[in-house]
Amino acid sequence: MSSSLPAATNQSEQSFSDPANPTPNPALISDDARIDFWAAQASRLDWAEPWHTTHRFEKPQVIGEDQDGNPTYSVPEIAWFEGGKLNVAHNCVDRHVEAGRGDHVALYFEGEPGDRLVYTYADLQREVARASHALTDLGVVKGDRVVIYLPVIPETVIMTLACARIGAIHSLVFGGFSAEALKFRVEDTGAKVLVTTDGQNRRGKVVPVKVNADEAYSGDNQIEHVVVVRRTCRPGNKQLAAGTRGARSNDELEVPWTPGRDVWWHDLIKDAPTVHTPEFFDAETPLFIIYTSGTTGRPNGLVHTMGGYLVQTAYTHALLFDLLPDTLDDDGALRPDELSTVNDPAKVDSTVHWCTADLAWVTAHTYEIYGPLVNGVSEVIYEGTPNTPHPGRHFEVIERYGVTNYYTAPTLIRSLMGAFPHGIPQIYNFSSVRLLGSVGESINPEAWRWLRSQIGRDQVPFVDTWWQSETGSCVASPRPHYPQFAPPGTFAAGTPGTSPKPGCATRAIPGVPVRVLDESGEPVETGHQGLAVVDKIGPSMARTVWGDPQRYLSSYWQQYGERGWFLAGDGARLDDDDDLYILGRVDDVINVSGHRLSTIEIESALVTHPLVVEAGTTPVEDPLTGHAVLACVVLTPAGAEVSATQLHDELCAHVTREIGPIAKPREVIAVPDLPKTRSGKITRRLLAQLYHNQPLGDRSSLQNEEALDAIADVMSARRS
Repeated sequence: MSSSLPAATNQSEQSFSDPANPTPNPALISDDARIDFWAAQASRLDWAEPWHTTHRFEKPQVIGEDQDGNPTYSVPEIAWFEGGKLNVAHNCVDRHVEAGRGDHVALYFEGEPGDRLVYTYADLQREVARASHALTDLGVVKGDRVVIYLPVIPETVIMTLACARIGAIHSLVFGGFSAEALKFRVEDTGAKVLVTTDGQNRRGKVVPVKVNADEAYSGDNQIEHVVVVRRTCRPGNKQLAAGTRGARSNDELEVPWTPGRDVWWHDLIKDAPTVHTPEFFDAETPLFIIYTSGTTGRPNGLVHTMGGYLVQTAYTHALLFDLLPDTLDDDGALRPDELSTVNDPAKVDSTVHWCTADLAWVTAHTYEIYGPLVNGVSEVIYEGTPNTPHPGRHFEVIERYGVTNYYTAPTLIRSLMGAFPHGIPQIYNFSSVRLLGSVGESINPEAWRWLRSQIGRDQVPFVDTWWQSETGSCVASPRPHYPQFAPPGTFAAGTPGTSPKPGCATRAIPGVPVRVLDESGEPVETGHQGLAVVDKIGPSMARTVWGDPQRYLSSYWQQYGERGWFLAGDGARLDDDDDLYILGRVDDVINVSGHRLSTIEIESALVTHPLVVEAGTTPVEDPLTGHAVLACVVLTPAGAEVSATQLHDELCAHVTREIGPIAKPREVIAVPDLPKTRSGKITRRLLAQLYHNQPLGDRSSLQNEEALDAIADVMSARRS
């Protein structure tokens, strides 16, 4: 570990796809071509033993009837690269050191208080080795579950990789979750070890964490050890023997402690060897359990496996974040090799990647832990909130580390828009940024344009990615080399496919097709809303729901399963170019007088108004129209000065102009914040429940549960 900073990065000449000859998607050529494509991409990884079967998929089949005469189905079985053996941690760390890149930076860490650490790949290899020995010493073996309840700190990455290295199944839990949310995950996974911390830094304060871990442990669980990472405590005197007065600081002594169960992380790894020989596991060995965001009820514990997940993660990270090499086409023009199975070493060496998600979210698993590390790039991890101690903290991080890829959530972008209504001050240097991205939910065009203008200088590519916890990695997105991002004059004026499409996921990635269908499985007309369906699954697809395979069937495969189609649960439409627009969850549709309106479209219209920072819309009951639109809005300082009547009238008129009178809200309510999951998705069903004064459903996945009380107060004041 060191405190060195990155050298300036240089971007080579940018290549762009030929709009007249786009790269064909192998999944649209034939099923054999799709499987062959993923078999080729698997060569990106080191395999100890080859696989005997590239892909096996047993679709749900009718096996009987229930008591009401409805058909019952078998649970689908999915496998990729069966028989092949690999070690995930070796692929993410060891092989880079063995290739002579041990001195290349793996992690730049910045804590919220301003502390900083740098880990090279050689540093990371040593720390993962020590952690692997430590877990083994606690009795953790292949298949055991380890719940990791930590903030965004290096130990979170290290412990995650150590679990992968020894074959333990990790389940990361957002460090801001309540004890109840943690308790559910500890019990549901049947975890043997819980890893937590004494406290965490959040919004300028030290927040105790161990007490939540103890409360979660109080339930019915199988925890044998609680490992505690010292993050906020002042350390004791290392020169004194254990048990001697002063060996532990007063801060450490105040941490709730259960002798025999609890163990300090630094004590556990103190004498652990820095070399560890990895074991190699079958590709279908479970790697982690990730819980869905919970916007639609009780979270599902999705199981992802080692081989398929890492293959699709490695390729999609390289594709989306511009690591693929270039080649010359038949006319001698430089074009990206979109189907390449290798990366461009110069691009790898010059990349400083920053995915701003919390490490417990699937985006961070894929594009903050495994993707960047398997491809050998440098990345930034930041512990704190984006507005601590001021709203420009992210900009300082970008400038300090020379971030090239800034991948974040639409909700964060909108919060920055609210904090900087007149644009970002020119004091920040964003010249290192060469790619922007968004993830979590559909991004409204206004936020897309703002980020690309303010940080991307209206020049850099913007990958608006669509995927889910269930798919494991990206399903659809613009590519950074699409002609729509080319400088003016690169292509002749009016050339199709050369105009940016803010908020559009464009096309499915190679190897995975997406269709937009109606409820009977027929394609919908261009411009009409339908259901987003992945009709040929990729290797990173979740295999089951932990402990409840029937729920996996009923949640995702019941409607189209016999045809082998995965129902993503999102609404979508295609434009005249067959490009894909995601419209949000199908249960986030408002039916007004028979018109199906997308919450995302209404919210996108609302946030283009200068008084609105963020908006959440939801259906509420209406005796005449069935549903009416309720709009909860977070306002700018200027908006807060406007009367409720004027606000309602202005925003309704604005939505009428943007969409039409059918979409205008019946009520507009100003709220201090919107309830969101850790991925930044607005939990719209809770807005409706608060409005109707109904009992609230599952909220274990919220990152800002305090927002519910504030909204409840607003709703209560309206009713009184």
